[in-house]
This record gives sequence, C-alpha cells and structure tokens, in this order.
Amino acid sequence: MSTDTPNNASTTDSPDSRNISLTWDGETENWSAVDEDLGVGSVGATREEALEMLDEAVALHTGEAGESIDTWEEEKELLEELGIDPSEVKESREAGTQPPEFMR
Repeated sequence: MSTDTPNNASTTDSPDSRNISLTWDGETENWSAVDEDLGVGSVGATREEALEMLDEAVALHTGEAGESIDTWEEEKELLEELGIDPSEVKESREAGTQPPEFMR
C-alpha cells in the first residue's frame, strides 16, 4: 500500500505531501512503514504503531527531534549503548551490503 499523506509539520523540501508505503510482513508478523521520499522506515505490530514509529524516525532524521550524530565516535558510542556491535555496522556500510539482520 502506498499513499500520499499531508505532512504540514515537516521541515523537509516538500512538506505538502509524502510518499509512504505500508507493508505487512507475514514472516515477521510486523507492519513496515517507509517514507519513500526520505528513505526512512520503521516497523510495528500494528499499522498504527508502524506509522507512529515512522513519525518519530522522520523527526529524528530531519532534526526536528533528538540530537544529531555527527561523528563515527558518537555513532559508535550510541551503538555500543544499544548493545549493537559497531564493527558489524561499519563493515556492512563499507562493503555496501545490507545492514545486519536486526537493523532491516
């Protein structure tokens, strides 16, 4: 499912509409919501939860919420706090491959 939705609170280039895809994954039994314009996505057990999480992810991505991570050291520190191996993320990024399974 894909739809244009109003996004009057966004500071991105085209705040009047967004291309959002909403997909059910029967294997993981989760909904994924993706802002196709920004390339930002999120998942949730329900459509509503996936869309709420997407709103938060977009706000973080656009700088409307949270603090930016500007250096590899800051990113590494955050990944370690979250229990994520920074070397896996870095290797995946450098190889141009998919991120680790848990980040998809």
